[in-house]
Amino acid sequence: MKIGFDNEKYLKVQSERIRERIEQFGGRLYLEFGGKLFDDYHASRVMPGFEPDSKLKMLLQLSDMAEIVIVISAWDIEKNKVRGDLGITYDLDVLRLIEEFEKKGLYVGSVVITHYAGQSGADQLRARLRKKRMKVYRHYTIEGYPSNIPLIVSEDGFGKNDYIETKRPLAVVTAPGPGSGKMATCLSQLYHEKLRGNKAGYAKFETFPIWNIPLKHPINLAYEAATADLNDINMIDPFHLEAYGVTAVNYNRDIEIFPVLNAILEGIYGENTYYKSPTDMGVNMAGSCIIDEEACCEASAMEIIRRYYGALNKAAKEECGENELYKIEVLMKQAKITTDDRKVTVAAKQRAKEEGAPCAAIELPDGAVITAGTSDFLGASAALLLNALKYLAGIDHDRKLIDPTAIEPIQDLKVRFLGNRNPRLHTDEVLVALSLASTGNEDAASALEQLPGLKGCQVHTSVMLSDVDSKIFKRLGVDLTSEPVRTGIRLY
Repeated sequence: MKIGFDNEKYLKVQSERIRERIEQFGGRLYLEFGGKLFDDYHASRVMPGFEPDSKLKMLLQLSDMAEIVIVISAWDIEKNKVRGDLGITYDLDVLRLIEEFEKKGLYVGSVVITHYAGQSGADQLRARLRKKRMKVYRHYTIEGYPSNIPLIVSEDGFGKNDYIETKRPLAVVTAPGPGSGKMATCLSQLYHEKLRGNKAGYAKFETFPIWNIPLKHPINLAYEAATADLNDINMIDPFHLEAYGVTAVNYNRDIEIFPVLNAILEGIYGENTYYKSPTDMGVNMAGSCIIDEEACCEASAMEIIRRYYGALNKAAKEECGENELYKIEVLMKQAKITTDDRKVTVAAKQRAKEEGAPCAAIELPDGAVITAGTSDFLGASAALLLNALKYLAGIDHDRKLIDPTAIEPIQDLKVRFLGNRNPRLHTDEVLVALSLASTGNEDAASALEQLPGLKGCQVHTSVMLSDVDSKIFKRLGVDLTSEPVRTGIRLY
């Protein structure tokens, strides 16, 4: 994949921008940190060259002046809300985040439990954190938030919240997921700092949408596709256009909340002299680090197609409504793309049509597209892995990496003892068989060494895969899509 983003420049200019914002307020900056701090694979897919841990590396450049404040909603604790990408509850993710931040050398100052109303789950998390000597603060639900400004900016509003004792000039406010109350936590702190006569400011850091590229740029369209389930909509920031005569892109929730936010800031400071628009609040510099727009446009188009297939599969499994799917279809039209623009999609469907059985295709780093069908021994996905590894290792396609006599006992075990109807090997099983074969087979050993070369490759299958196969591809770093078909039966 072509590099379209200058990551080194980004680390430099982004940390400089945050330093400038701290100096602007002359005291402490509360920086609301949106999106993923670790493993931002969406950004790395749509802007090739952006490293998944770029935001973390950027913060490490500010580690001497930064402390982390983790926010979690008591409502989410009570509902046992789960992070979809990790499969763990938000309260467990708070513990994970603390460990990860500290492992990387960042100082975690405190945890804030928002929307607190005596929930037992929140009390249990608080007790657990305090045993680990972590400072824990409680913020309460304010009736009429965010519209009832007189109540919010009063002793009975923000005044009831615990004051978070911070030590460093940059307080990075992050959370396990959206809706945790990060912005309200920052604003509450501004209220308390003002009462104490301390200088403090607020800013927001989110990578998407990118404010200084066009509204319908594929990168921004890909962000809309990624958040189709949240119904986020990219918009021209009318406040920025009115104030400066400059077109800037933001998203609907920030634009809708800005008049309220402005009123709250006026309630705290008397007037808001810092921000004339929601775009002003942001510090994101990603748009200034795009070095190959064509590469980023192409990568973003592929991401939109992948999101479309993700929505198709969720709809087939009745895990999402039709609106999410319809929205991404509209975004594809705006980007002027179809599923046929993705090479592996066309290749897998064509071979499946010819063979009348499940098939799969992979696009390798050199642009070669390899396909595989279903055999007596292997499922299409397992066969595809072996074909791809043979190609990368320079091994003849007809060479057997695994002796069929070694596969038959595994099939017998699956069917006779484990109750499987399908005797064919899945991707995890074929990789185990390949690793066993590698002890006495140089070709198998050479093929096994090529596994890291699959990272970032594109794969499409003509049928929906089992969770086992999907997880194997994910662990290999492969971008996988599937037709919304299970065992030849269409589910939509």
